[in-house]
Amino acid sequence: MFCNSSVLKIKESKKPASSIQYHLNNVTEKLPSTSIEKCDIFNDGEWVPNPKAPYYTNTTCWAIHEHQNCMKYGRPDFEFMKWRWKPNGCDLPTFNPFQFLEIVRGKSMAFVGDSVGRNQMQSMICLLSRVEWPIDKSYTADENFKRWMYPSYNFTIAFFSTPYLVKAQLADSNGPTQTGLFNLYLDEFDEKWTTQVEDFDFIILNGGHWFLRPMVFYEKQKIVGCHFCQLENVNDLTKFYGYRKTFRTAFRVINSLEKFKGVTFLRTFAPSHFEKGLWNQGGNCVRTKPFRSNQTQLEGDDLELYMIQLEEFKIGEKEARKKGLKLRLLDTTQAMLLRPDGHPSRYGHWPQENVTLYNDCVHWCLPGPIDTWSDFLLHLLKMEKAII
Repeated sequence: MFCNSSVLKIKESKKPASSIQYHLNNVTEKLPSTSIEKCDIFNDGEWVPNPKAPYYTNTTCWAIHEHQNCMKYGRPDFEFMKWRWKPNGCDLPTFNPFQFLEIVRGKSMAFVGDSVGRNQMQSMICLLSRVEWPIDKSYTADENFKRWMYPSYNFTIAFFSTPYLVKAQLADSNGPTQTGLFNLYLDEFDEKWTTQVEDFDFIILNGGHWFLRPMVFYEKQKIVGCHFCQLENVNDLTKFYGYRKTFRTAFRVINSLEKFKGVTFLRTFAPSHFEKGLWNQGGNCVRTKPFRSNQTQLEGDDLELYMIQLEEFKIGEKEARKKGLKLRLLDTTQAMLLRPDGHPSRYGHWPQENVTLYNDCVHWCLPGPIDTWSDFLLHLLKMEKAII
């Protein structure tokens, strides 16, 4: 199932940082990843036209979150919905909902992470709507903890909102950047999801954009540092410290669950595409076509966050194998790096609405590029079934 060739293709800059170059060399040598006949389905490819898409619309699918319902709120172009990911050297079939539901018959799948993870689950619900609509089996009215069941297939999907993956508390609703200051307990489990996923067959784990906010880091119940907290006598360890520690803790808890015998997929970081300003400084994403792979490259903070995920995945996967568990990579980073055209931008609400919402260049329009994540996932599930 695995080969060593599938690591994000990153063009060498003229002056690569030595630490990043070391990480690339180290991970390339040792990191397992998924391939088809030695074809890297994730990181070596292009977006090509797909006139058959989309496979649902905002009028046929009720699961679309309002802020990602781009067509409802007036997006004028349609081309962003009509692309598919084509790996170089092989083909990745588009999502077959009948095939997917047969594979997961009698099983359950948990989406664990932030609102982009919820975005992914809603995309899947829309894609599966060609076969069947699920029944709401949620234990609570809280939209952050939803559970749906497909009766004809006895298949359950659930979403557990945990933007930081570990135990976290809002310390200040404003904070230094007016986006809140959060206390992160880097070595403590977030029991809102860790006590719920043990009986699931599949876990799809993600985390990313919340780590750009100010945070205070705790370990063993004591402050060890922070990211842009601007508190006296607290060292700024940067977001990367917290990011690494949270994934290490998340993998540790999954590997320690006594009853869990399923497969965990790490869905890698999907970069945002703000241009001409930061998210709160007028930045926007107004492109209407994908990039070609030679037109952009992963760099800066996005590259560092991605490399941290790969490194912690490698550690977690090694421990999982010792315990007979499966940890797999759902590597969406390169494909989504090339899709600046797929975000809601300002089309997540009516123009005349008196609301304070910034241009959204983080989440994805539905229908849209995020539907391809189900193409990737179905391929991985088929490979798991073939191994079993």
